[in-house]
Amino acid sequence: MLSISSAAQAEVQSLSTYVKSSNKSTTEVKSSNKGTTDVSINNRNSAASGTLTLAVAIQRALKENPAFKVFTLRQAAINGQQQTQALAPGYQLAFEAENFAGSGELKGFAGAEFTVSLSSVIEMGGKRDARRDLGTHRSAMLAAERKITALTLLAEVTRRYINVLAGQESLLLAFDATSLAEETLLAVEKRAKAGSTPKAEIKRAMAAVGNARLSASSKQQKFVAAKMSLALLWNEKWNESWNEKWNESSNNSSPTFNTVAGNLYHFSPDVAFEQLYAKIQKNPALLAFASEERLKNAQLRLAKSQSSTDIQWTLGVKQLQDVGDTALVAGFSMPLFSSSNNDGAILSAQAERDEVQARKTTALLQLHNQLQQAYSSRQQAIYTANRLRETIIPLLEAALTETQIAYQRGLYSYLDYLNARQELLLARRALIKSATAALHFGADIEQLIAEPLPASQHFAQYGRQHLQQQTSFSSNRFTQG
Repeated sequence: MLSISSAAQAEVQSLSTYVKSSNKSTTEVKSSNKGTTDVSINNRNSAASGTLTLAVAIQRALKENPAFKVFTLRQAAINGQQQTQALAPGYQLAFEAENFAGSGELKGFAGAEFTVSLSSVIEMGGKRDARRDLGTHRSAMLAAERKITALTLLAEVTRRYINVLAGQESLLLAFDATSLAEETLLAVEKRAKAGSTPKAEIKRAMAAVGNARLSASSKQQKFVAAKMSLALLWNEKWNESWNEKWNESSNNSSPTFNTVAGNLYHFSPDVAFEQLYAKIQKNPALLAFASEERLKNAQLRLAKSQSSTDIQWTLGVKQLQDVGDTALVAGFSMPLFSSSNNDGAILSAQAERDEVQARKTTALLQLHNQLQQAYSSRQQAIYTANRLRETIIPLLEAALTETQIAYQRGLYSYLDYLNARQELLLARRALIKSATAALHFGADIEQLIAEPLPASQHFAQYGRQHLQQQTSFSSNRFTQG
């Protein structure tokens, strides 16, 4: 996903092999005047329903992010410098008058001598070629910096996209929690009418519904904030309508998408760490060191060329007034013992070149450490998410169902029923947290190796309905209170 080429369009096209947009469900959040919240999930075409895909988000960011405009201006500045540095030494026109306005025979201009001359400099040691070579390597260094910026931007788009996707799941879970609290309130009311439970439990259940609705409102605000953070990457401005009532029929709502497409719980198979580390050499941050080393070598050649003394020549015509004749004059000059004056600049350029290699070695060690941390953390996050989804959550769902039946029969207390519900909700929150962390670590790995992980780790086409079949409490069970 994060493999970068020199052109932004090529960068986007390199993602298309594994970032697939899919038709996902659209989340509509509606707020009533009483502060209650409703959610409905409907399968619609993503283009028509305002569902954003990762590929579209990346295209927008690469096209509209202002960070890339800086490189255009910097390249224009380098082009101007190259144009100047490629110029040959200029010519100088000189006029000189001698032996005039004196005394005796030299009074006035009778014995004057006039000289008109043309002079320039012959550059020695290949100074002009060295300057042009330096400009070329500056352009290459700028291109490497642009790749690093593009890689960083793509990684940031991916992370914020994951945050929005996680916000969607958290919002759905918040509505499920509200639905559970309302069902619990109904069950408590039935028992209270039968006289088998104190009325205080009704108040506790009503308070739980209120807290669940407050939590849903908070999750909705965090979801909007995550969308704002993502949209800012393509310079989409914030406005007050983002916090106002919004629904599918609102054509002027911002940002220009309601939901994002993807599955938070799909992970690609593990790749051996050695294979990933072998690919780390493709990271633009390391490739930039090679460009910087070539730039420093060009600066060193320019410094060495300054040790060669230039020859200044002069050619002109002299007019002798007293005899009325003209003659050619020619000459040259060059500084003596000037080559040793540049030894300090050469030593400085050599030290800067050698420093690049040392910094590259240090950067490689840092990348190795970052890759190791992301690799192990991703494995643990995936393991946690899979165990929660496949084992723990199904057990807690079954336990909640049994506890609900037992509570209705008077076998369990309200506290037992509440604890069973909270344990399930905590497990589902932990699942969202672990899955989000796994995808974040996957994005970190992709940024480090500068290419996508195999099998399209991020947001594969995996229907939300299939995920909802694995959980007993879908958002469709929510009823507005």
